[in-house]
This record gives sequence, C-alpha cells and structure tokens, in this order.
Amino acid sequence: MIGRKNTPVEEPEVEPRPGGKGRPTPKRREAEARNKRPLVPNDRKEAKRIARERRNELWQKQRQAMITGDERYLPLRDKGRPRRYARDYVDARWCIAELFMPIALLLIIAMMFVGTYRGLANVIVIGTYGMLLVSIIDGLLMVQLLKRRLRKTFDEDEIPRWTGLYAFTRAFYFRRMRQPKPQVKRGEFPT
Repeated sequence: MIGRKNTPVEEPEVEPRPGGKGRPTPKRREAEARNKRPLVPNDRKEAKRIARERRNELWQKQRQAMITGDERYLPLRDKGRPRRYARDYVDARWCIAELFMPIALLLIIAMMFVGTYRGLANVIVIGTYGMLLVSIIDGLLMVQLLKRRLRKTFDEDEIPRWTGLYAFTRAFYFRRMRQPKPQVKRGEFPT
C-alpha cells in the first residue's frame, strides 16, 4: 500500500515438539541459495591440483591398506569380515591352483623347443590341460569347504554374494602376488 512502511513481523518462538527437529523449516530461497555452487571453479588449475592431491592421497591409503590389511581403506570388493575370513582361509592352505601359472608358463616354453617332436608336444598339451583340470577341482572343493565354514561363522545375509568366486580367483594367484597381502601364515586357519 502506498506510504505504508513494511515492518518486519517477528515470528513467535516455537517450542520444540517431542520428536521434532527443534528448528523452523528454512525458506525455499534460503535452501536454494545454500545449495548453489558454481559449475566451473574460478581457478581451474588450482581445482585440478586439489582434486589430484585428494585422489593421490586416497590411492596411497588404499595401497597401504592392501599391504597391511586395514579394512577402512580397502576397496569395496575386499571389505568386510566374511571377505577377510575368505582371504585368510585361502592364504592358510596350500593350493594346487597357485602352481598352475608357473607350471603352465614352463610348459609353454617347453612347447617352443619340442614342437618338432609331435608325441612329446601332445604329452605336454595333455599335461597342461590335466594340470588345469586338477587346479579347478581343487579350487571348487576349497570353495565348498569355505562356504560351509562361512555359514557356521556368519549369518547368511552378512556374507556377500560371490565370496566363493572371490576365494577361487585368489587361490589361482601366486601367494606373493595376492592383493591384499596375506596376513596369516600357512596352516593358520581362521577360527
């Protein structure tokens, strides 16, 4: 209205209700103003440098966690007590599967030199397939035993999916090359 001054109206003090949030709901424009951020930072080089530093810091923490087994910084695929149990179980036992890669490499090198002797080459190929079959059978038996132990130790909904495949693939790596690094010695099965 013309000539009238707008006097601010004081809102009455609201007593917090039990179970309420204890403060008034913010106005829409206040909430939108608080959430506004520029799409492009003012100093792109500085923003890139900061992002690179954060990424490197996280990578260093994750790398260190892969060596020490620190659960906080492990990748999502390796986190959790059931996965830790599976890693420890695989690392505690001797697996035929971990010998497959070095033996297969030796057999491939041998194939280069004995290619002219057909009978010997066939024996080497059959030996490679036999070693692979024995490794797979050993890995599957290990997975079945591990699943039984996991069900005894943890609730069914606590065990992540594909934990058996996780243990199976870990068994095929040479012990020194496993990531996260083994935290138990051979024969120290988890309890």
